[in-house]
Amino acid sequence: MKRVPLRQLLLCTASSSTVSSIRSSSAFVSTTSRVNLPKTTSHQIHSSTKIMASNKNLVVDPFCFRQFNENDSSAGYQGTVFNVSIEKFEQVVNERFDSSNLQDGYAPFCKHIFIENDFTDARVCVLPITKENEHCLRSKYEARNGKELPILSRYFDKELLLKGKDESEVFPVAKYLDLILYSREQIIKENAAMGKEAATTEEGEAETAPWGIVSIKAQDIPKELPMTPITAMRNALGKDHGGSGVPIDREKYMEAHEYWKDHATVT
Repeated sequence: MKRVPLRQLLLCTASSSTVSSIRSSSAFVSTTSRVNLPKTTSHQIHSSTKIMASNKNLVVDPFCFRQFNENDSSAGYQGTVFNVSIEKFEQVVNERFDSSNLQDGYAPFCKHIFIENDFTDARVCVLPITKENEHCLRSKYEARNGKELPILSRYFDKELLLKGKDESEVFPVAKYLDLILYSREQIIKENAAMGKEAATTEEGEAETAPWGIVSIKAQDIPKELPMTPITAMRNALGKDHGGSGVPIDREKYMEAHEYWKDHATVT
């Protein structure tokens, strides 16, 4: 009997309805994270085959490249930086993607999806402010790129927090990763407003993945942390100044204030 290659067999056994349903699916401590991918299983082979046979649901947007060590922009980034390649990260998150797990963000074009952090050593990005660590708080004006308006931000200085201590004593490994997603339509609009080129695939074609990962937060709970009040203000300024154009919601702003008056990010 003639032997049939495994790749061909898997592709043949994937039903057209499965491929069709996949095509239609919608989709801050400076720490270097390493990914230890698990051994390949038959389930993972099947998942990989599905991704190869269809467009990805999630791709890392260029704005988020600074969170990956393989990109030069990561050198100046003060948040979580992953050693794993963008390609490998996308592979893991797409294998775990389930559109039913999407959670609403601050605007219709923004969604969150939370995945268990069992494949990196990324540590939490936010700490509560206490009498013991408040002397480590600092503030500065900063912009995430040359076209944004600088805003005043408050943060913990990581070096001060770690003075005389081991990292594991101060920053626990995060239990979850919060993938913050923007719709393809919104990414196109913001790129146009900022005069940026449209995202493309490795083949040079226009990116069509329905969701772009614009930020990744390492945290201990599987739900969205409130947006910092100053970020909400920047968004309200509009796309020309680096925001999204979403006006301030006073109720959500005050909820954010209640959280962030007692917490700060670490850089």
